[in-house]
Amino acid sequence: MRFAGWSLLFQLLLSISSFAAERGFKQKDCLDCHPKFTAKYDPARYQHPGVKDRKCGDCHLRHGIVPTLVLKKQGNALCVSCHDAKALGLDKKVVHDAVRKGTCVKCHDAHGSNVEHLMRTGGAESCFSCHKREPFQRKNVHKVMTDKGCGACHLAHASDAKHLLKADGPTLCTECHKADASFAKKHGDYPVTKASCTTCHDPHSADGPKLLRLSVHAPITTGKCDGCHVKKTAENPFALTATGNDVCGGCHEADELKKGGPVEHKPFTEGNCTSCHDPHDGVGPKLTRGIGNSLCVDCHKAKSERVVNTHKPITSATGCASCHRPHTGKKGLLSKTTNELCVSCHQKTKDALKGKKLVHEPLVNGECTNCHDSHGSNYPAMMKGRVDQVCYACHPESESKFIKAHTHKPVQDGLCNACHGGHATDNPKLLKATGAKLCQGCHADMMKVTTHTGTAHKPFVDGDCLKCHDPHGSNTKGMLVSDTKTTCLNCHTKTAKVVAADSSVHKAFSDGDCSQCHSPHKSGLKSLLLAPAPDLCLSCHKELKARIASQRTHAPVESCLNCHKPHSAGQPKLQIVATSDGCAKCHGDADFDPAHFGIAAKDIQCVRCHDPHTSKDRMFFKQVMHAPFGARDCGTCHVGVKKAGQK
Repeated sequence: MRFAGWSLLFQLLLSISSFAAERGFKQKDCLDCHPKFTAKYDPARYQHPGVKDRKCGDCHLRHGIVPTLVLKKQGNALCVSCHDAKALGLDKKVVHDAVRKGTCVKCHDAHGSNVEHLMRTGGAESCFSCHKREPFQRKNVHKVMTDKGCGACHLAHASDAKHLLKADGPTLCTECHKADASFAKKHGDYPVTKASCTTCHDPHSADGPKLLRLSVHAPITTGKCDGCHVKKTAENPFALTATGNDVCGGCHEADELKKGGPVEHKPFTEGNCTSCHDPHDGVGPKLTRGIGNSLCVDCHKAKSERVVNTHKPITSATGCASCHRPHTGKKGLLSKTTNELCVSCHQKTKDALKGKKLVHEPLVNGECTNCHDSHGSNYPAMMKGRVDQVCYACHPESESKFIKAHTHKPVQDGLCNACHGGHATDNPKLLKATGAKLCQGCHADMMKVTTHTGTAHKPFVDGDCLKCHDPHGSNTKGMLVSDTKTTCLNCHTKTAKVVAADSSVHKAFSDGDCSQCHSPHKSGLKSLLLAPAPDLCLSCHKELKARIASQRTHAPVESCLNCHKPHSAGQPKLQIVATSDGCAKCHGDADFDPAHFGIAAKDIQCVRCHDPHTSKDRMFFKQVMHAPFGARDCGTCHVGVKKAGQK
């Protein structure tokens, strides 16, 4: 019985083990998730062994459902784990840039291709992905390029020769061009196999026959190499008959070349003709080593920088030569004076100067380049810099003079030309307009003088903005020519004299804040007031404003000017007259004396008992009163005065 139990248990465990094996984890193939890969690379003529044998893991780490590329190694390190670095020549002097940077996949497809060696494209097209095709597709193309492509002369990965060549120049060339008697005759019997073929021939393509470049030196076309070189039988047949300018001067007379002007091009002065000219043939006209501006910017690199506003001649076919001479010229090697050159294109600018009363001095002197960069600029109108910085170059005193606490926005933005003309005007200081017309360019809406019953400031009406304002900047708010008080009193002298004689002065006036009550330009009210009374006064006297809203109001409060002067007064608190006299104007009737125990109005200080503006009491008594006074019992303290109501 016990044996039967163990047997049953064993069979149960066996069945569970078998079930687990059937349910075990099965690894997916990479192509189960990458079906497009199969469609792309399975038909490829050449496949990477890892792809052909479905061994993705040779290069990649498995990444599951995470959408990312995970290589076992990066760059060349992955490739050279199979492809021997020495066999590729990576230890040689010159290594292909793509290989050196570890970007084999720039030329090769890592998975498969229809081109041998897994190249992405065939022949020269692969090279043109990095190298511009124009130098290789001129009028006459080297035959070996069209037949065999770049690989005929160059190695793909590395070489001990320059430019990845399979051998040094002459050795490589003579593999095809046999150095026989015919070859020697074509080269004037000079031992050219000991020199560089590319001295005269372009190895890829050229506009001239025999792969000679665009312009060929006359001695070469006529076979007279000994015009510059010593005899072919000499020990060093490629030595020159003279040095520097002397060899060139044998044909090209220096006096003729110097007719351009007194300023000489530095290479010309130093006798370094070959810095610009190739002695055999040139890619540009007149044996120049470069075409157009490319020749010049080899030395003048700053002129090659791209700018927003380019000078049209620079981008034209003639380029730098539109204005400059190559050997000698006027100042800056110019072919004409600056003024003559500029006017030759900008005739309209010159015509616009006719009849103008004031012309900018640099323009009078023909110094356009004082302000403009003749080669191009990142600033509008090809200015040499921000407009204000250009102006400050001649007007240095203005920079510190104009920058104030309150600076005119055009000055702040560096836009002197917002108000001033750059070339010529009919107005003083090269202003574009005079008076208010100039200011209206920006402040047109504010400067509209409308017909109304109010008032307008006379300088505002007359358009004399500079009577009050500094056009550039000021340390006073509103860009005033001086502090507000001084500016206003320069014209309002009568007010100044009156205030000087008075003992009580309005705080706003003494603080010089005239614009707290008055508009400096125009107003719909008299005296340029910003608001009618009492609203204007209550904008400062807020405590009184609150009391007016909640208490009984004294009738004169409707207009503060019933009792007070606006600027100054001889009485305290800007009162027009003494308090008692002011009150007596309204309270001098027959009821006054009995109510005040027969005391004359002139002997009473009304404000000791009454609040002149507001009160909760119908008689405007102050809120806090002496108890006997509140009971109308003056006799308690004062002799000869009876209690109110007594006889």
